[in-house]
Amino acid sequence: MSKSPAANIDRRELLPHLFPNSEDWLFISGLAGASRDAAALTNDGGNLYTMAGTMGAAVPMGLGMALSAPDRNVAVINGDGEMLMGIGALVTVASAQPNNLTLVCQDNSMHGETGGQKGHTAGGANLEMIAQGSGIESTMTISEPSQIAEAAAFITEAPGPRFLLIRVLPTPPSVFKRNMDMAECRVRFRNTYIAGG
Repeated sequence: MSKSPAANIDRRELLPHLFPNSEDWLFISGLAGASRDAAALTNDGGNLYTMAGTMGAAVPMGLGMALSAPDRNVAVINGDGEMLMGIGALVTVASAQPNNLTLVCQDNSMHGETGGQKGHTAGGANLEMIAQGSGIESTMTISEPSQIAEAAAFITEAPGPRFLLIRVLPTPPSVFKRNMDMAECRVRFRNTYIAGG
């Protein structure tokens, strides 16, 4: 069995390199760490809908968004614990085959929101292999800063749906205080979605 490689990427410096033109994307982000990183990327903009307390929901929501807006680039940013919680969604993504969907999983091999307990990917679980087994053909894993440029090209050039696993260091997420009024965020995101459609 192939284990995921050791991590050497700082998550706080990652997303701006992967999405240099972040205004061209619609983002759905997972639980707090991923949402703080995505909010720092977009300055908590209208093209981002962040999750709170909905572990495992980011990928299904991103899939729905990609299918409803086939002319827009959609990216889901989540973590390894959340991806494992909603692992069946990968099969649905593979079945639907949305070319405009990118899944970015920041894998720190731990549950950062509940105290840093060791996660399954610290052992034998390999999320890229699970994505491949689900039927997603465009997959990639990176673990070194020198690979980030290649990953950015993968996001823009590989046929979708794309699954990018990033092995990140167990550092805290970006320091960003996002808007936690989910009703307000929903309206803001909806207005951005309609304006861009």
